Order: sequence, then structure tokens, then C-alpha cells
Amino acid sequence: MRHRPFRQVDVFSGASYRGNPLAVVLEGGGLDAEQMQEFARWTNLSETTFLLPPDSPEADYRVRIFTPLTELAFAGHPTLGSCHAWLAAGGTPRDPDHVVQESAQGLVRVRRDAGLLHFAAPDPVLEPVPEDLQAEVSQALDLPESALIGACWIDNGARWMGLLLRDVETLRAARPQSAVLRALGVKAGMCALHPRRDGEEPVLEVRGITLTQQGTAEDPATGSLNAGLAGWLSRESVLDTPYVAHQGTGIGRAGRLFLTRDAEDRLWVGGAVRDGVAGTVLL
Repeated sequence: MRHRPFRQVDVFSGASYRGNPLAVVLEGGGLDAEQMQEFARWTNLSETTFLLPPDSPEADYRVRIFTPLTELAFAGHPTLGSCHAWLAAGGTPRDPDHVVQESAQGLVRVRRDAGLLHFAAPDPVLEPVPEDLQAEVSQALDLPESALIGACWIDNGARWMGLLLRDVETLRAARPQSAVLRALGVKAGMCALHPRRDGEEPVLEVRGITLTQQGTAEDPATGSLNAGLAGWLSRESVLDTPYVAHQGTGIGRAGRLFLTRDAEDRLWVGGAVRDGVAGTVLL
């Protein structure tokens, strides 16, 4: 064991301690997957990351992402939080315009703009959800029969069931039943559009219900989910970028995610990242 540089950062909120926390071990070399998983289980955060030298000559660093239960190929708030921690620790990108992160999902570009970090979202795999499973999940969320407008499996390295609800009030009133969702193996990504006035940017309200060791938990701000929802809602002509996603409202957080597309129609997911804890960890 040795002392390794460590940071805990707050992702996707303009106000300190109102976003999604992430633990980052900046020198993960020499740790095996079992040790990483054990530490992630101990932090008990939605994700913990370990930074390593890259395997790809195009990447600036490599990241491994763990929940308390398993390793993920990709996740959004760990991407931005890890990039922030790497830059804060003195990392210098090969390309001054972009940081290139290597993960099990592949290479992900991160750009800095107006005090925010934005990641180029991987294209999601979108699959239909059988109607009987839609009904089971609706019941597990305590939703009325008329609440659900559409559903879709979304997978961009993290697999979610995207659920479009009729209005924000219905979304906020949903009451997840942990045992049922866990038995179904479903992470539920609910969303609904806020009423829009002329000239205002669209706002999407989002709730992400994740699976945990104890049952389920509500995620304060989820980059992978919001990236997948943007791809799905665009395909269905429900919502196009640019727009802002609000998440974590019901659990006292203020997640803010900014969804945009560039001239090449590439989706970017952005937000603020702030330091919370800096020091060393014995691993």
C-alpha cells in the first residue's frame, strides 16, 4: 500500500455540493480490478475512478470506472470529473483544444469552454422495450397508466431504460419500488419536458433511478443517461439540442447539464466541475 493522490469532485452543478460527487484516484497503477472494486465499494459513491497511463498513443490518460457493484465501460460524470482532477493535478493535454480520455468504451474527447467541461457523447444503441415490460416498470415506479408516452433501451456503455412521461408533475410524483426494479434489473431514466415559452431554451427534467447494493438510489446528475436521452428524443423528433437538463431536484440537488451539437452533428454533454476534497488515499 502507498499514499496516492486523491480528489473528490462535484460534477454537473454551478453551486458547490449540489451536483454528483465522484472519487478519483489519480495514480491507479499497480492496483488490480479486485482492489479497485473494493475501494469503490468502500467510498459508496455512484462511481469511483482510477487514472492510469494510456494504452492508445492518442489518449492523454486512461480511466477505469467502478460503481460499488461493478465496472463500467463508460459514464458521463466520471468522464468530466476525472478530466477535471487530471487537469487540476497538472495534466497537460497533447492537443490544447481537447483532452482525450481512454476508457473501455474507446476514446472520448473533452473540451473546455467558458468554465465548463463538455464530453463528446458516444453514439447510443437504442432498442425497443416490450410493452409488457413497460407496464411492469410503470407499476414499479407507481405511475398512472396514462403517464408513459414512450420507452426505449439506451446503451452507451451504461444501460438505462429511458422513459418519457407526460409532464413534470407526474415525473416528480413517481415513487420507485426498489425490490421490483431490482428484480427486473432495470435502471430507470425518467424524463419530461417543462412547459416552454417563446424564445426560451427547452428544459428537460430528468430522474435517474440506479441499482445499488441495498436496492435503488436516485442519481443527482447523470451524463450517460442524459446523453442517451438526447439521442433517443432527437430520433423521435421530441426534442432537439440545444437544451438544458435539470436533475436531482427531488433529492435536494441542482444538477445542470447542457446538451449541444457541433457542426458535424456530434452531441456534447457539458457542465461545471468543482473541487470538494483533495489529499491522498492509502491504497
